[in-house]
Amino acid sequence: MVSRYETRKRPRPRATRLLAIDAWIDSTLYEAGFKASEIWESLTIFSRRFRFYGWRRGFFELASEGFTMGVVGSIIMLALALPAFEETARNWRAQDDFAVTFLDRQGNEIGQRGIIQRESVPVDDMPDHFIKAVLATEDRRFFEHYGIDFLGLIRAMGENLRANSVVQGGSSLTQQLAKNLFLTNERTIERKVKEAFLAIWLECNLSKKEILQFYLDRAYMGGGTFGITAASDFYFGKSVKDLNLAESAMLAGLFKAPAKYAPHVNLPAARARANVVLTNMVQGGFMTEGQVLSARLHPATIVDRDDRKSPDYFLDWAFEEVKRLTARSGVRSMIAKTTIDMNIQRATAESLEYNLRQHGVEYGVTEGAIVVMEAGGAVRAIVGGTDYGKSQFNRATSALRQTGSSFKPYVYATAMENGFTPESRIDDGPISWGGWSPKNYARSYNGGMDLTTALVKSINTVPVRLAKDFLHTGPIKALAESFGVESILSLHKTMVLGTSGMTVMDQATGYSVFQNNGYAGMRHGITQVISRRGDVIYDYERDAPKPKRVLSDQAVRSMNSILVQIPEIGTARRAALPNIRAAGKTGTTQSYRDAWFVGFTGNYLAAVWLGNDDFSTTRRMTGGSLPAMVWKRLMTYAHQNVDLKPIPGIENPFVDEKVAAKAAKKADEENTGNFEQRPVLSSATTRALRSIADAFRNAPPIEAPPTPETLSAL
Repeated sequence: MVSRYETRKRPRPRATRLLAIDAWIDSTLYEAGFKASEIWESLTIFSRRFRFYGWRRGFFELASEGFTMGVVGSIIMLALALPAFEETARNWRAQDDFAVTFLDRQGNEIGQRGIIQRESVPVDDMPDHFIKAVLATEDRRFFEHYGIDFLGLIRAMGENLRANSVVQGGSSLTQQLAKNLFLTNERTIERKVKEAFLAIWLECNLSKKEILQFYLDRAYMGGGTFGITAASDFYFGKSVKDLNLAESAMLAGLFKAPAKYAPHVNLPAARARANVVLTNMVQGGFMTEGQVLSARLHPATIVDRDDRKSPDYFLDWAFEEVKRLTARSGVRSMIAKTTIDMNIQRATAESLEYNLRQHGVEYGVTEGAIVVMEAGGAVRAIVGGTDYGKSQFNRATSALRQTGSSFKPYVYATAMENGFTPESRIDDGPISWGGWSPKNYARSYNGGMDLTTALVKSINTVPVRLAKDFLHTGPIKALAESFGVESILSLHKTMVLGTSGMTVMDQATGYSVFQNNGYAGMRHGITQVISRRGDVIYDYERDAPKPKRVLSDQAVRSMNSILVQIPEIGTARRAALPNIRAAGKTGTTQSYRDAWFVGFTGNYLAAVWLGNDDFSTTRRMTGGSLPAMVWKRLMTYAHQNVDLKPIPGIENPFVDEKVAAKAAKKADEENTGNFEQRPVLSSATTRALRSIADAFRNAPPIEAPPTPETLSAL
């Protein structure tokens, strides 16, 4: 019999089980660790067989590091390229299904976009010597590489180093097609990475013949033509099937720089370029010297064309507008009447070209973009760059550039809608907003000042204080968007001073509200679209939404009373038009990367941007310097022989003599100069002078006084 004491000392069954589990865990972990150490020791002994010493170790160390860096670089490049593949999701094969013929405001044909009513000629039906000319010049190893021609790239680099300049390009034909289909011409590393990946994507999804077909059908060929079929008809008046070798060489030479080598503009340059193409064919083994000799001796002759420049940037924008307006109609071939004024278009392009030629080096600026609109919203001119043949990227409608102080009118307009007046006083002093401490351009402060002085002098602290203490960024953004600004504006506090990117078209659209008495929704470039059968598909007067008021009459008058002083006594005195009151605002971004002037009269409005494609800084170019000069030259032309209209809230469209004298004195004191002060006459004055001239011209001749002989005979 077991005693009570012995019963108490016996271990309980549950405790025994726990001890057993603990012992099993301990033993298992020990055995696992022991086994792992054995395995590690075995691996270590095995890996010693692959240990290298001396030069072999150095080689494999470098190879390993190179492989690691290559993997990391590939991941980074793939991350940069991923956004580009979003473009492949759309129906890019049918992007040119539309065929549109464009007319100017007078009904004259100015260009075409799309298929242009001509069927694409299959590659198999094109002359063999034309295909050889293209491949010999653009991509000799086209059928041997897979999108990227590394051997061709090395060869091009060698030729460029030997010539100490860029004489050959390294991009394959597939890369060029990727750029034409999906990307822009901006010269950035990001774009080149996207181009490379998209080229490989094209090779995976298209045959070589399809790639070549797309390339020949989509490339810009100068003279406002796209595709080899349209170019053959435009330059030679014949089908591409009938091209001879000399003509083929001339067309093949256009791919590099269509504006520079367009034969209707510079025939000697086109023939010289064609001769280079013939040499390429010989060097590439496509033909012998004897086979190309006749083409050298008898260069191509083109159909007589005028040398007028096609408004290609305007046409590109108008083409997108037509597709948007008629998307649901089901019609694909049509005629569109636009709002473009070809005289103003030429004057706009000339003003940009002239001023960049005269002052571009001085200011370190190479590019510009301009949009001109008439009161009422009709777009009269678009210049999206200096050379469409070199770059079809439309900087007027697609490029987002920081606006600098030219954004301030949106801030002040919001203030005017919230009870402020031009006489309202705000402190111009140091300010800090969440760690951001903006300073004035002159690095000085003036204490309390009214809003008129603050905007005329482009003070930075005042609009920042308005936004911080009274308005906040939300209402400012909402007002700008109600003006018709389509660019995505940031809500960050720095947006007050124009850090958000906007297009030139958006700037023109936004400022047009001040010109059109507070109404938005008036911008348009298409007045009518009709089918080839004559059916009206779209009519602006009938189909466009009605304008809506987005700024009160009081706010419009207040803003314009300030804006008219900026060209007279403010930062835009170089934009002052002789005898005509104008309003506007300058803008200069950090490090002088972008410079703006957006201004208007009662008749016309123009937004001007100047800068560089690579975002490099200029030589201290401000909005009140070269942009104002560009604006003044084109607006001086636009206002010749027109009836002047007053700016809303400004009774007299002519400059007051006292104001003009004050502005002239100010210009002399600050040496801003009165650039090109050519007088601009109103249409009434012009008509009076012409009537006087006609009267003199039609007056009967004055009879000659009698001579002494005549008198004696009497």
